[in-house]
Amino acid sequence: MNNSVGSTARLIGAGLRALLVLTVICGVIYPLAITGVAQALFNNKANGSEVSSNGKVVGSELIGQTYNLPPKNPNDPEEAAVPDLKWFQPRPSNGLGSNSVNTQYSLILSGATNRSGDNPELIQWVKDAKAAVVKDNSTATHKVKPSEVPADAVTSSGSGLDPAISPQYAELQVHRVAEKNNLDVDKVEKLVKDHTDGRTLGFIGEPTVNVLELNIALKELTGGR
Repeated sequence: MNNSVGSTARLIGAGLRALLVLTVICGVIYPLAITGVAQALFNNKANGSEVSSNGKVVGSELIGQTYNLPPKNPNDPEEAAVPDLKWFQPRPSNGLGSNSVNTQYSLILSGATNRSGDNPELIQWVKDAKAAVVKDNSTATHKVKPSEVPADAVTSSGSGLDPAISPQYAELQVHRVAEKNNLDVDKVEKLVKDHTDGRTLGFIGEPTVNVLELNIALKELTGGR
């Protein structure tokens, strides 16, 4: 009986020592070491790839955001958002949703539309988005043709939070942005070219334009107006 109790006590003691050692190694030392390496070698990426403007963090280069006019009625959650056309606009975000449980804060949920290519609702979304792109980006001196509208201008990404658009979509917006901000078209075109990122390693993926970084540069060009 005594031997059995003694063996059990030794096993419990060994288990507690192992728990303590593993807790210190896996729960303290390892996280601190990984955090230290990440902060030392990949500081920006470790902190969420933050983008700053005038010394203030305004977003992340990995997450898209909207550029809309302030709502006329802030207390009406059903009020449709109206894009602020003086800014470059991102891709549509039809895949985004909001939580239905938390009634105090409306949390954005990332996701795709989950509609098939022949889904009538998706087809109507694309048609409506295309018509809006043509209308919004046509100016007195420049008319946008429906055939000029690229796919990313009328479809959302898989996450609904794509931070980048194609150079074609950015260039399609140039005349409208120039007109709304009283800028020369050439200056806005140069802005787009300067903020166009090429393919990774020269052959992976497609060229992209980060909308947040482009709008920050646009704000600087307009003197912060």
